[in-house]
Amino acid sequence: GLPDDPEPGLCDPLLPSLRAGFPRSEDEADPELGFVFPGCEPPSAFSMGSAIARIIGSNARALQRFATTVKMWVFEETVNGRKLTDIINTDHENVKYLPGYKLPENVVAVPKLQDAADGADLLVFVVPHQFIRKLCDEMGIDEGPEGLKLISDIIREKMGIDVSVLMGANIANEVAAEKFCETTIGSKILENGLLFKELLQTPNFRITVVDDADTVELCGALKNIVAVGAGFCDGMRCGDNTKAAVIRLGLMEMIAFAKLFSKDGTVSSATFLESCGVADLITTCYGGRNRRVAEAIEELEKEMLNGQKLQGPATSAEVYHILKQKGLVEKFPLFTAVYQICFEGKPVQEMISCLQSHPEHM
Repeated sequence: GLPDDPEPGLCDPLLPSLRAGFPRSEDEADPELGFVFPGCEPPSAFSMGSAIARIIGSNARALQRFATTVKMWVFEETVNGRKLTDIINTDHENVKYLPGYKLPENVVAVPKLQDAADGADLLVFVVPHQFIRKLCDEMGIDEGPEGLKLISDIIREKMGIDVSVLMGANIANEVAAEKFCETTIGSKILENGLLFKELLQTPNFRITVVDDADTVELCGALKNIVAVGAGFCDGMRCGDNTKAAVIRLGLMEMIAFAKLFSKDGTVSSATFLESCGVADLITTCYGGRNRRVAEAIEELEKEMLNGQKLQGPATSAEVYHILKQKGLVEKFPLFTAVYQICFEGKPVQEMISCLQSHPEHM
């Protein structure tokens, strides 16, 4: 089931992917919009989904090149005796996952994925990577056996469309409150990236488009591993100096991982200076859900669990298995330490040992 309390958190790993459609000519119908996020995902994605829907709905209504109606796939559930889709379509507010923020009236909630996607030229996926299989099954997509495969790759290969990726330091409730923030769109086809920039940008949601799409997407995944390490340090009350070391060393491992596993060999270090890189990393390490969970793990082990381990983030396991497959575990000690603490029963204090003996200090 779904947790009761919404977590107005950061974009999850590999979230969201944007399906780009080429702009239509003036004599063709305006592109229709489908807005997709599944009911199996955690509430953070629901709140982020609704926050982005506010932007898209407002811009689609104001800009002539886009169709006015935005269809948003919503997991159907009952809130105070009413269907959530009915509440959204009548009261224009996601009262459960983003209360207090009105949605534009042209955002229409639909309970079926197929209905949201049908006829749409532009699809915006707000899907945490660990739940992509359920979504892919419903849309005819499956994940291959290859080691490293990005969500955008799966969508691109199975649906035969271009995919751009949006990542950044974007906390959902702050986006909804229209507090200033930046974000990054990575696109292999610049025209499509600029199309999504037009659809999504506002005076307080500023977008940079880069052609390093894979790196943008990897940043969104890898920063969560680093945030878990930062959370462990918070749980041990290590202080800000230690957390700064985690962020710096974690960023270096993110860059090294991206360069090693880039499919086309083009990774720009400048991409890590965009919002998708260092900005998102800092925000996640200081306020993100993964950091808070890791801090709680350290405290709960001492107070409640008698040393038993809670399961860590799926991203750390996926990355560790890839590194082990390639014989590169020792080159990524911070990523490895997070995995081993979360999944192999290593003590949380292993994070400090990792920092002390990190190859950067040798």
